[in-house]
Amino acid sequence: MSDPSQADDHRSTQPPTIQGPPSAAVITRLLVNEEFSDFYRATLRPLVQFLINQGSSIHLAADIAQETMARAYRRWTEIDHPRAWVHKVASRELVRHFSRAVEEPTDSVPEPSSLAPRPDTAGEWEARQATLHVLQALPPRQRQVLAWTLSGYTPTEIAAELRMSPEAVRSSLKKARRTATRHIDENGEHQ
Repeated sequence: MSDPSQADDHRSTQPPTIQGPPSAAVITRLLVNEEFSDFYRATLRPLVQFLINQGSSIHLAADIAQETMARAYRRWTEIDHPRAWVHKVASRELVRHFSRAVEEPTDSVPEPSSLAPRPDTAGEWEARQATLHVLQALPPRQRQVLAWTLSGYTPTEIAAELRMSPEAVRSSLKKARRTATRHIDENGEHQ
């Protein structure tokens, strides 16, 4: 006869078996994860570009975008308009960053990421963004409104997200276009 304590030890090392169908909570979590994953893949790169259009470095834009996506995941079931929500949250975080004196990293990207599959192409990717030089010449509000516009938002949608009147958004956009045109003419940047 074998020792009963050994039999108990053997049973305790066996993984518990799950019986029956998964609970509604498990199914809901799986659906939320799948929905968020699709959103993440479709939105991360445009969100990084949106931040770069507002004057961010690629490194800072990637960090803010990742943190914003993590916040969105934690609040996913509470967010009505996720694309607008991540743009607003990321934009606010960028403004907070600009208002602080923080050193920016100057080294190259150390390893591949979803934003730069080949680290050596990060600079090329950033350089291809023809509008960056022009956007950097704009005052912050004009740059912000133009970045939202380049991300596909209408003046009415921008006004709602930035808590401005649509007329103020249109005015900032008009000034941004005028300033951009003047900058291109003065600097000969016809990219």
